[in-house]
Amino acid sequence: MDFLKDFNLEDAVSDDGKWETVSSEYLVRRPPWLTVRHDKVRLPDGRINPEFYVLEYPDWINVTAITEDGLFVMERQFRYGLGKTCYEIPAGVIEAGETPLEAARRELAEETGYGGGEWEEFMLISGNPSTTSNLTHCFLAKGVRKISEQHLDSTEDLKVCLLTAEQVRQLLVSDKLRQALMAAPLWKYFALHG
Repeated sequence: MDFLKDFNLEDAVSDDGKWETVSSEYLVRRPPWLTVRHDKVRLPDGRINPEFYVLEYPDWINVTAITEDGLFVMERQFRYGLGKTCYEIPAGVIEAGETPLEAARRELAEETGYGGGEWEEFMLISGNPSTTSNLTHCFLAKGVRKISEQHLDSTEDLKVCLLTAEQVRQLLVSDKLRQALMAAPLWKYFALHG
């Protein structure tokens, strides 16, 4: 198996083969939700790609929250892009001056009224590393409990649902959890915890 001899987990995400930015211009600047950059780039072998586009976003968080009773804190909300109401885990943007953990705790409390418990950063992923600039910090919060009412933003409309591990697993295996950045940490949770 010669193809595995160069494998190095520590170097799995690196700057090898980095492209050079020759020029860059902003086409749209509406932070934090829509910033579009047009770049002209040079590949390592010298070829030029004159049409490369990047969507710039702030980093995001999401939370796999499990109550003291072992139930998953989920949400149901309408997603305009798909035109469907979906199950999701709590999530949001990291605001200026916040750490990812602070943002995760804030979003869980605001969206669901749950908090407390033991927290760990569980996963760090990108929605599309080809064309987006941000990362999603995925947290696992075990032993959360209801600590307040929801404090939703003026544009948020969501319902909190408590699901069993089996119900969440059914959503995943039946392709009913449509948000990939939320499915990934849930799949990891079940891979590690059965």
